[in-house]
Amino acid sequence: MDDWIDYYDSTHTIYVSKLHRDVHFRVIANDILAYVPSPDAVVLDYSCGEALFAAQVAAACQKLILAEPAPGVRGRLTARFGPNPKIAVRSLDDLQQLPDRSVDLAVMISVAQYMTPAELDTAFALMRRVLKPGGRLVLGDILRPEVGAATDVMALLRLAAKNGFLTDALWGLARTALSDYWQLRKSIGLQRYAEADMLAKLKAAGFQASRAKTNIGYNPARMTFVATPRA
Repeated sequence: MDDWIDYYDSTHTIYVSKLHRDVHFRVIANDILAYVPSPDAVVLDYSCGEALFAAQVAAACQKLILAEPAPGVRGRLTARFGPNPKIAVRSLDDLQQLPDRSVDLAVMISVAQYMTPAELDTAFALMRRVLKPGGRLVLGDILRPEVGAATDVMALLRLAAKNGFLTDALWGLARTALSDYWQLRKSIGLQRYAEADMLAKLKAAGFQASRAKTNIGYNPARMTFVATPRA
């Protein structure tokens, strides 16, 4: 995961424009909101990225923990949300200090593809420890083995056409094809999971899980899973 952390901590071109970045994070925030169980909930967003609309999520819960491994991104989160008493910005290492059974909802959105299976198991163990009985882990945007990059491109173009940045998307795709992102994607690859394999992985980590009807984010070809700790 370290190479991907370094990439996202750099001046990258994964978003084709500022509007694309804003729409991306707004869609994710709105989807997360649907899972917040109550205004008293403690929510953990694991590897949250820029989380531009985290204030909207925080407004719907008691506390929002934004955990981000990239130090540059984490610094921007602190600058952006530091004045908000409902938001705490933490590193992934900081999460080891969270008390057992202290979180109502944990979300990992578009993260698993950048982690080795062992790294994902470690993250699941953390979630299993900090989630309250009846709490939920929402694991979103999981890549399927049979779905390739062309499907991701089409999902982006549909989002761009709907939100008014189609021209930027076309130029951005051309730039990205020559960027460090594709070099990393070719050299390191992205982790992909069949539905049955992810369900088995969650079960082995101590969760009871099912696939959600719709994926978090704008790519319906990817999967979201909802899991609760087994007693």
